[in-house]
Amino acid sequence: MRGSRRQFLGAIALPALSGLAPLSFAATLRAPAPAMLAELASTAGHADDLASDEAFWFQVQQAFAVDRSLINLNNGGVSPSPIAVMEAFKRQLDLTNQAPAYTMWSLQEPQRETVRTGLAALFGCDREEIAVTRNASESLQTLQLGHDLQRGDEVLTTTQDYPRMIATFQQRERREGIVLKQFDIPVPCEDPAEVVRRFEGALTPRTKLILMCHTINLTGQILPVREVVTMARRHGVPVLVDGAHAFAQFPFRQAELDCDYYAVSLHKWLFAPIGTGLLYVRRNKIPAIWPLMAAPPAMDRDIRKFEEIGTHPAANVLAISEALMFHAGLGGERKAARLRWLRDRWAKRLLQSDRVRLHTSLDPRYSCAIGCVQIEGIDTTALQQHLWNKHRIFTVGIKHAQFEGLRVTASVYTTCDEVDCFADAMENVAQHGLPAA
Repeated sequence: MRGSRRQFLGAIALPALSGLAPLSFAATLRAPAPAMLAELASTAGHADDLASDEAFWFQVQQAFAVDRSLINLNNGGVSPSPIAVMEAFKRQLDLTNQAPAYTMWSLQEPQRETVRTGLAALFGCDREEIAVTRNASESLQTLQLGHDLQRGDEVLTTTQDYPRMIATFQQRERREGIVLKQFDIPVPCEDPAEVVRRFEGALTPRTKLILMCHTINLTGQILPVREVVTMARRHGVPVLVDGAHAFAQFPFRQAELDCDYYAVSLHKWLFAPIGTGLLYVRRNKIPAIWPLMAAPPAMDRDIRKFEEIGTHPAANVLAISEALMFHAGLGGERKAARLRWLRDRWAKRLLQSDRVRLHTSLDPRYSCAIGCVQIEGIDTTALQQHLWNKHRIFTVGIKHAQFEGLRVTASVYTTCDEVDCFADAMENVAQHGLPAA
Protein backbone atom coordinates (compact mmCIF):
# COMPACT_ATOMS: atom_id res chain seq x y z
CA MET A 1 0.00 0.00 0.00
CA ARG A 2 2.77 2.42 0.91
CA GLY A 3 4.48 1.82 -2.41
CA SER A 4 1.32 2.53 -4.38
CA ARG A 5 0.83 5.80 -2.49
CA ARG A 6 4.36 6.88 -3.34
CA GLN A 7 3.73 6.07 -7.02
CA PHE A 8 0.47 8.03 -6.91
CA LEU A 9 2.25 10.98 -5.36
CA GLY A 10 4.91 10.92 -8.02
CA ALA A 11 2.28 10.83 -10.73
CA ILE A 12 0.33 13.88 -9.57
CA ALA A 13 2.35 16.02 -7.18
CA LEU A 14 5.39 16.85 -9.26
CA PRO A 15 3.45 18.05 -12.34
CA ALA A 16 1.33 20.13 -9.98
CA LEU A 17 4.37 21.91 -8.63
CA SER A 18 5.42 22.88 -12.13
CA GLY A 19 1.96 24.27 -12.88
CA LEU A 20 0.96 21.57 -15.37
CA ALA A 21 -1.85 19.97 -13.38
CA PRO A 22 -3.80 22.75 -11.65
CA LEU A 23 -6.25 20.55 -9.75
CA SER A 24 -3.83 17.91 -8.53
CA PHE A 25 -2.53 19.69 -5.44
CA ALA A 26 -6.06 20.34 -4.20
CA ALA A 27 -6.92 16.72 -4.88
CA THR A 28 -3.87 15.55 -2.97
CA LEU A 29 -4.79 17.72 0.01
CA ARG A 30 -8.15 15.95 0.05
CA ALA A 31 -6.59 12.48 -0.08
CA PRO A 32 -7.04 10.25 2.98
CA ALA A 33 -3.39 9.50 3.74
CA PRO A 34 -1.52 12.03 5.92
CA ALA A 35 1.77 10.38 4.91
CA MET A 36 1.12 11.50 1.33
CA LEU A 37 0.73 15.07 2.49
CA ALA A 38 3.98 14.99 4.43
CA GLU A 39 5.76 13.63 1.36
CA LEU A 40 4.25 16.33 -0.84
CA ALA A 41 5.38 18.97 1.66
CA SER A 42 8.95 17.70 1.46
CA THR A 43 9.01 18.11 -2.34
CA ALA A 44 7.24 21.46 -2.59
CA GLY A 45 10.21 23.74 -1.99
CA HIS A 46 11.30 26.38 0.50
CA ALA A 47 8.56 28.55 2.00
CA ASP A 48 9.99 31.90 0.90
CA ASP A 49 10.62 30.64 -2.63
CA LEU A 50 7.02 29.49 -2.98
CA ALA A 51 5.38 32.56 -1.43
CA SER A 52 5.08 34.28 -4.82
CA ASP A 53 4.70 31.14 -6.96
CA GLU A 54 1.24 31.74 -8.46
CA ALA A 55 1.14 28.34 -10.18
CA PHE A 56 1.52 26.65 -6.80
CA TRP A 57 -1.02 28.88 -5.02
CA PHE A 58 -3.54 28.58 -7.84
CA GLN A 59 -3.74 24.92 -6.99
CA VAL A 60 -4.24 25.71 -3.29
CA GLN A 61 -7.02 28.14 -4.23
CA GLN A 62 -8.89 25.29 -5.94
CA ALA A 63 -9.26 23.56 -2.58
CA PHE A 64 -11.79 26.25 -1.57
CA ALA A 65 -15.28 26.91 -2.93
CA VAL A 66 -15.44 30.62 -2.16
CA ASP A 67 -17.60 33.34 -3.71
CA ARG A 68 -15.40 35.23 -6.17
CA SER A 69 -18.10 37.84 -6.81
CA LEU A 70 -16.75 39.62 -3.74
CA ILE A 71 -13.25 40.09 -2.31
CA ASN A 72 -13.17 38.76 1.23
CA LEU A 73 -10.38 40.43 3.19
CA ASN A 74 -11.85 39.59 6.59
CA ASN A 75 -10.42 36.12 7.00
CA GLY A 76 -9.24 37.01 10.48
CA GLY A 77 -12.82 36.99 11.75
CA VAL A 78 -13.80 33.58 10.48
CA SER A 79 -12.42 31.68 7.51
CA PRO A 80 -14.05 29.53 4.85
CA SER A 81 -13.14 25.87 5.19
CA PRO A 82 -11.61 23.88 2.32
CA ILE A 83 -13.97 21.71 0.31
CA ALA A 84 -12.59 18.55 1.92
CA VAL A 85 -13.36 19.85 5.40
CA MET A 86 -16.92 20.75 4.45
CA GLU A 87 -17.44 17.35 2.83
CA ALA A 88 -16.25 15.64 6.01
CA PHE A 89 -18.52 17.87 8.09
CA LYS A 90 -21.54 17.04 5.93
CA ARG A 91 -20.79 13.30 6.03
CA GLN A 92 -20.59 13.37 9.80
CA LEU A 93 -23.76 15.44 10.05
CA ASP A 94 -25.64 12.95 7.87
CA LEU A 95 -24.34 10.08 9.98
CA THR A 96 -25.51 11.80 13.16
CA ASN A 97 -28.98 12.26 11.75
CA GLN A 98 -29.47 8.57 10.97
CA ALA A 99 -30.07 7.72 14.63
CA PRO A 100 -28.62 10.50 16.82
CA ALA A 101 -28.92 8.82 20.21
CA TYR A 102 -26.82 5.94 18.87
CA THR A 103 -24.63 7.37 16.10
CA MET A 104 -23.65 10.56 17.91
CA TRP A 105 -22.85 9.09 21.32
CA SER A 106 -21.79 5.53 20.51
CA LEU A 107 -20.05 5.95 17.15
CA GLN A 108 -18.92 9.57 16.83
CA GLU A 109 -18.15 10.69 20.38
CA PRO A 110 -15.27 8.20 20.81
CA GLN A 111 -13.66 9.60 17.65
CA ARG A 112 -13.28 12.92 19.46
CA GLU A 113 -10.15 11.41 21.01
CA THR A 114 -8.47 11.22 17.61
CA VAL A 115 -9.10 14.94 17.14
CA ARG A 116 -7.67 15.62 20.60
CA THR A 117 -4.53 13.71 19.70
CA GLY A 118 -4.10 15.61 16.42
CA LEU A 119 -4.52 19.02 18.03
CA ALA A 120 -2.06 18.12 20.78
CA ALA A 121 0.49 17.05 18.18
CA LEU A 122 0.17 20.35 16.32
CA PHE A 123 0.41 22.44 19.50
CA GLY A 124 3.16 20.25 20.94
CA CYS A 125 1.63 19.16 24.23
CA ASP A 126 0.15 16.16 26.05
CA ARG A 127 -3.23 15.10 24.63
CA GLU A 128 -4.55 15.14 28.22
CA GLU A 129 -4.03 18.91 28.21
CA ILE A 130 -6.33 19.67 25.24
CA ALA A 131 -10.07 20.30 25.46
CA VAL A 132 -12.07 20.72 22.26
CA THR A 133 -14.45 23.67 22.62
CA ARG A 134 -16.72 25.74 20.41
CA ASN A 135 -14.53 28.82 20.06
CA ALA A 136 -11.88 30.94 21.75
CA SER A 137 -14.50 32.84 23.74
CA GLU A 138 -15.71 29.63 25.39
CA SER A 139 -12.13 28.60 26.08
CA LEU A 140 -11.16 31.97 27.52
CA GLN A 141 -14.31 32.38 29.58
CA THR A 142 -13.68 28.95 31.06
CA LEU A 143 -10.38 30.36 32.31
CA GLN A 144 -11.63 33.83 33.21
CA LEU A 145 -14.61 32.53 35.17
CA GLY A 146 -12.92 29.34 36.35
CA HIS A 147 -10.28 31.03 38.49
CA ASP A 148 -11.40 31.84 42.02
CA LEU A 149 -11.23 35.58 42.70
CA GLN A 150 -12.22 37.65 45.72
CA ARG A 151 -13.64 41.16 46.01
CA GLY A 152 -10.84 43.65 45.38
CA ASP A 153 -8.66 41.22 43.44
CA GLU A 154 -7.23 42.77 40.30
CA VAL A 155 -7.04 41.35 36.78
CA LEU A 156 -4.80 42.94 34.17
CA THR A 157 -4.98 43.26 30.39
CA THR A 158 -4.31 45.77 27.62
CA THR A 159 -6.78 48.16 26.04
CA GLN A 160 -6.39 46.21 22.78
CA ASP A 161 -7.64 42.83 23.99
CA TYR A 162 -10.77 41.27 22.53
CA PRO A 163 -13.96 43.13 23.60
CA ARG A 164 -15.80 39.96 24.70
CA MET A 165 -12.97 39.01 27.02
CA ILE A 166 -12.89 42.52 28.48
CA ALA A 167 -16.68 42.31 28.95
CA THR A 168 -16.23 39.00 30.80
CA PHE A 169 -14.00 40.62 33.40
CA GLN A 170 -16.27 43.68 33.53
CA GLN A 171 -19.18 41.41 34.42
CA ARG A 172 -17.14 39.92 37.25
CA GLU A 173 -16.46 43.50 38.35
CA ARG A 174 -20.18 44.24 38.54
CA ARG A 175 -21.13 40.92 40.08
CA GLU A 176 -18.23 40.12 42.41
CA GLY A 177 -16.39 43.37 42.98
CA ILE A 178 -13.09 42.44 41.33
CA VAL A 179 -11.07 45.19 39.62
CA LEU A 180 -10.12 45.24 35.93
CA LYS A 181 -7.01 47.24 35.08
CA GLN A 182 -6.02 48.04 31.49
CA PHE A 183 -3.07 49.81 29.89
CA ASP A 184 -1.98 50.90 26.42
CA ILE A 185 0.82 49.38 24.36
CA PRO A 186 2.54 51.09 21.40
CA VAL A 187 0.97 50.81 17.91
CA PRO A 188 2.77 49.17 16.27
CA CYS A 189 5.30 47.79 18.71
CA GLU A 190 8.72 46.47 17.70
CA ASP A 191 10.16 46.38 21.22
CA PRO A 192 9.08 43.23 23.09
CA ALA A 193 10.86 44.42 26.23
CA GLU A 194 8.61 47.48 26.31
CA VAL A 195 5.52 45.26 26.31
CA VAL A 196 6.91 43.27 29.21
CA ARG A 197 7.79 46.48 31.08
CA ARG A 198 4.25 47.78 30.70
CA PHE A 199 2.73 44.54 31.97
CA GLU A 200 5.10 44.47 34.92
CA GLY A 201 4.62 48.16 35.63
CA ALA A 202 0.86 47.68 35.95
CA LEU A 203 1.17 44.83 38.46
CA THR A 204 0.24 45.44 42.09
CA PRO A 205 0.17 43.11 45.13
CA ARG A 206 -3.53 42.56 44.37
CA THR A 207 -3.01 41.36 40.76
CA LYS A 208 -4.31 37.78 40.50
CA LEU A 209 -4.62 37.20 36.73
CA ILE A 210 -3.17 38.51 33.48
CA LEU A 211 -4.97 38.18 30.15
CA MET A 212 -2.91 38.77 27.01
CA CYS A 213 -3.25 38.22 23.28
CA HIS A 214 -0.70 36.21 21.37
CA THR A 215 -1.81 38.12 18.27
CA ILE A 216 -3.94 41.25 18.71
CA ASN A 217 -7.05 41.03 16.55
CA LEU A 218 -7.08 44.78 15.79
CA THR A 219 -3.64 45.12 14.23
CA GLY A 220 -2.12 41.65 13.97
CA GLN A 221 0.60 42.57 16.48
CA ILE A 222 2.39 39.47 17.82
CA LEU A 223 3.16 39.88 21.52
CA PRO A 224 6.03 38.31 23.50
CA VAL A 225 4.08 35.59 25.31
CA ARG A 226 7.02 33.69 26.73
CA GLU A 227 8.63 36.82 28.15
CA VAL A 228 5.41 38.01 29.81
CA VAL A 229 4.75 34.52 31.22
CA THR A 230 8.28 34.35 32.64
CA MET A 231 7.93 37.79 34.23
CA ALA A 232 4.50 37.01 35.67
CA ARG A 233 5.70 33.73 37.19
CA ARG A 234 8.24 35.66 39.22
CA HIS A 235 5.30 37.53 40.72
CA GLY A 236 3.11 34.43 41.11
CA VAL A 237 0.50 35.67 38.61
CA PRO A 238 -1.10 33.25 36.07
CA VAL A 239 -1.26 34.36 32.42
CA LEU A 240 -4.24 33.47 30.24
CA VAL A 241 -3.21 33.60 26.57
CA ASP A 242 -5.71 34.44 23.84
CA GLY A 243 -4.39 32.59 20.79
CA ALA A 244 -7.50 32.98 18.63
CA HIS A 245 -5.63 34.86 15.89
CA ALA A 246 -2.30 33.07 16.21
CA PHE A 247 -2.82 29.30 16.15
CA ALA A 248 -2.15 27.90 12.63
CA GLN A 249 -1.59 31.39 11.18
CA PHE A 250 2.15 31.04 11.75
CA PRO A 251 4.11 28.11 13.21
CA PHE A 252 4.98 27.84 16.89
CA ARG A 253 4.82 25.23 19.65
CA GLN A 254 3.68 25.30 23.26
CA ALA A 255 7.26 24.92 24.48
CA GLU A 256 8.20 28.18 22.73
CA LEU A 257 5.51 30.00 24.72
CA ASP A 258 5.87 28.05 27.97
CA CYS A 259 2.36 29.13 28.90
CA ASP A 260 -0.01 27.35 31.30
CA TYR A 261 -3.23 28.38 29.51
CA TYR A 262 -3.96 28.93 25.81
CA ALA A 263 -7.26 29.45 23.96
CA VAL A 264 -8.01 29.15 20.24
CA SER A 265 -10.76 29.46 17.64
CA LEU A 266 -10.09 26.73 15.09
CA HIS A 267 -12.45 28.28 12.49
CA LYS A 268 -9.96 31.06 11.86
CA TRP A 269 -6.52 29.90 10.71
CA LEU A 270 -6.85 26.12 10.94
CA PHE A 271 -9.84 26.40 8.53
CA ALA A 272 -11.89 24.01 10.69
CA PRO A 273 -15.72 24.17 10.71
CA ILE A 274 -17.38 27.17 12.32
CA GLY A 275 -18.00 26.49 15.99
CA THR A 276 -14.75 24.73 16.89
CA GLY A 277 -12.10 25.77 19.37
CA LEU A 278 -9.29 24.54 21.58
CA LEU A 279 -8.41 25.03 25.23
CA TYR A 280 -4.96 24.13 26.53
CA VAL A 281 -4.45 23.81 30.28
CA ARG A 282 -1.16 22.55 31.65
CA ARG A 283 -1.88 19.23 33.31
CA ASN A 284 -1.04 20.24 36.88
CA LYS A 285 -3.28 23.33 36.56
CA ILE A 286 -6.45 21.46 35.55
CA PRO A 287 -7.75 20.65 39.07
CA ALA A 288 -7.82 24.30 40.17
CA ILE A 289 -9.96 25.56 37.26
CA TRP A 290 -13.74 25.32 37.54
CA PRO A 291 -15.43 24.26 34.27
CA LEU A 292 -17.85 26.64 32.59
CA MET A 293 -20.64 24.09 33.06
CA ALA A 294 -20.71 21.79 36.08
CA ALA A 295 -18.83 18.48 36.03
CA PRO A 296 -18.76 15.76 38.73
CA PRO A 297 -15.89 15.62 41.25
CA ALA A 298 -14.54 12.50 39.55
CA MET A 299 -13.57 14.74 36.60
CA ASP A 300 -11.66 17.33 38.64
CA ARG A 301 -8.32 16.35 37.11
CA ASP A 302 -9.69 15.45 33.68
CA ILE A 303 -9.31 17.93 30.80
CA ARG A 304 -12.66 16.63 29.52
CA LYS A 305 -14.50 18.41 32.32
CA PHE A 306 -14.21 21.52 30.16
CA GLU A 307 -16.22 19.76 27.43
CA GLU A 308 -19.22 19.06 29.69
CA ILE A 309 -21.64 21.36 27.86
CA GLY A 310 -24.64 19.07 27.32
CA THR A 311 -25.82 17.75 23.98
CA HIS A 312 -23.80 19.21 21.13
CA PRO A 313 -23.06 18.27 17.50
CA ALA A 314 -20.32 15.78 16.73
CA ALA A 315 -19.84 16.73 13.07
CA ASN A 316 -18.08 20.05 13.74
CA VAL A 317 -15.49 18.44 15.98
CA LEU A 318 -14.79 15.37 13.86
CA ALA A 319 -14.21 17.44 10.72
CA ILE A 320 -11.30 19.12 12.53
CA SER A 321 -9.26 16.06 11.56
CA GLU A 322 -9.63 16.97 7.89
CA ALA A 323 -8.55 20.55 8.66
CA LEU A 324 -5.48 19.24 10.48
CA MET A 325 -4.59 17.14 7.46
CA PHE A 326 -5.02 20.11 5.11
CA HIS A 327 -2.79 22.23 7.33
CA ALA A 328 -0.13 19.52 7.44
CA GLY A 329 -0.20 19.11 3.67
CA LEU A 330 0.09 22.82 3.04
CA GLY A 331 2.83 23.27 5.64
CA GLY A 332 2.86 25.90 8.36
CA GLU A 333 6.00 27.66 7.14
CA ARG A 334 4.73 27.88 3.56
CA LYS A 335 1.35 29.13 4.76
CA ALA A 336 2.85 31.90 6.91
CA ALA A 337 5.24 32.97 4.16
CA ARG A 338 2.38 33.33 1.67
CA LEU A 339 0.21 35.25 4.14
CA ARG A 340 3.01 37.71 4.87
CA TRP A 341 3.78 38.05 1.15
CA LEU A 342 0.15 38.93 0.36
CA ARG A 343 0.01 41.41 3.25
CA ASP A 344 3.27 43.05 2.17
CA ARG A 345 2.07 43.24 -1.44
CA TRP A 346 -0.68 45.75 -0.60
CA ALA A 347 0.93 47.34 2.47
CA LYS A 348 4.26 48.30 0.88
CA ARG A 349 2.48 49.66 -2.16
CA LEU A 350 0.10 51.82 -0.10
CA LEU A 351 2.89 53.10 2.13
CA GLN A 352 4.25 55.00 -0.88
CA SER A 353 1.46 57.51 -0.23
CA ASP A 354 2.11 60.19 2.40
CA ARG A 355 -1.51 59.88 3.56
CA VAL A 356 -1.30 56.21 4.47
CA ARG A 357 -0.50 55.04 7.98
CA LEU A 358 0.11 51.37 8.77
CA HIS A 359 -0.60 50.36 12.35
CA THR A 360 1.07 46.98 11.85
CA SER A 361 4.78 46.20 11.86
CA LEU A 362 6.04 44.56 8.68
CA ASP A 363 8.80 42.83 10.64
CA PRO A 364 7.94 39.09 10.42
CA ARG A 365 8.76 38.72 14.12
CA TYR A 366 5.81 40.92 15.04
CA SER A 367 3.08 40.19 12.48
CA CYS A 368 1.86 37.81 9.81
CA ALA A 369 -1.38 37.94 7.78
CA ILE A 370 -3.24 40.79 9.47
CA GLY A 371 -2.65 44.44 8.66
CA CYS A 372 -4.39 47.60 9.87
CA VAL A 373 -4.18 50.57 7.50
CA GLN A 374 -5.47 54.13 7.67
CA ILE A 375 -5.82 56.91 5.12
CA GLU A 376 -5.39 60.14 7.02
CA GLY A 377 -8.29 62.54 6.65
CA ILE A 378 -10.69 59.75 5.62
CA ASP A 379 -13.23 58.38 8.07
CA THR A 380 -12.62 54.66 8.47
CA THR A 381 -16.30 53.72 8.56
CA ALA A 382 -17.01 55.67 5.39
CA LEU A 383 -13.98 54.08 3.71
CA GLN A 384 -15.10 50.59 4.67
CA GLN A 385 -18.57 51.26 3.27
CA HIS A 386 -17.13 52.74 0.06
CA LEU A 387 -14.96 49.68 -0.56
CA TRP A 388 -17.95 47.41 -0.09
CA ASN A 389 -20.55 49.43 -1.99
CA LYS A 390 -18.31 50.40 -4.90
CA HIS A 391 -15.89 47.45 -5.17
CA ARG A 392 -17.47 44.59 -3.16
CA ILE A 393 -14.34 44.45 -1.00
CA PHE A 394 -15.08 43.22 2.52
CA THR A 395 -12.85 44.64 5.27
CA VAL A 396 -13.27 45.51 8.97
CA GLY A 397 -13.35 49.09 10.22
CA ILE A 398 -11.43 49.56 13.47
CA LYS A 399 -11.94 52.60 15.69
CA HIS A 400 -9.86 52.42 18.86
CA ALA A 401 -8.91 55.15 21.33
CA GLN A 402 -5.29 54.92 20.11
CA PHE A 403 -5.85 54.57 16.36
CA GLU A 404 -8.28 53.77 13.58
CA GLY A 405 -8.02 51.94 10.28
CA LEU A 406 -9.16 49.05 8.15
CA ARG A 407 -8.22 45.56 9.28
CA VAL A 408 -7.24 43.68 6.12
CA THR A 409 -6.70 39.94 6.19
CA ALA A 410 -6.03 37.85 3.10
CA SER A 411 -5.89 34.05 3.16
CA VAL A 412 -4.26 31.27 1.21
CA TYR A 413 -7.12 31.28 -1.29
CA THR A 414 -6.79 35.04 -1.93
CA THR A 415 -5.44 35.90 -5.38
CA CYS A 416 -2.94 38.58 -6.34
CA ASP A 417 -5.61 40.23 -8.49
CA GLU A 418 -7.87 40.55 -5.45
CA VAL A 419 -5.10 42.11 -3.36
CA ASP A 420 -4.23 44.47 -6.22
CA CYS A 421 -7.89 45.47 -6.63
CA PHE A 422 -7.91 46.50 -2.96
CA ALA A 423 -4.69 48.46 -3.38
CA ASP A 424 -6.04 50.18 -6.52
CA ALA A 425 -9.18 51.28 -4.68
CA MET A 426 -7.22 52.54 -1.68
CA GLU A 427 -4.76 54.47 -3.84
CA ASN A 428 -7.64 56.15 -5.62
CA VAL A 429 -9.12 57.29 -2.31
CA ALA A 430 -5.74 58.47 -1.05
CA GLN A 431 -5.27 60.58 -4.19
CA HIS A 432 -8.83 61.84 -4.78
CA GLY A 433 -10.74 61.26 -1.58
CA LEU A 434 -14.12 59.57 -1.25
CA PRO A 435 -16.73 60.36 -3.91
CA ALA A 436 -19.48 62.73 -2.89
CA ALA A 437 -22.54 61.00 -1.51
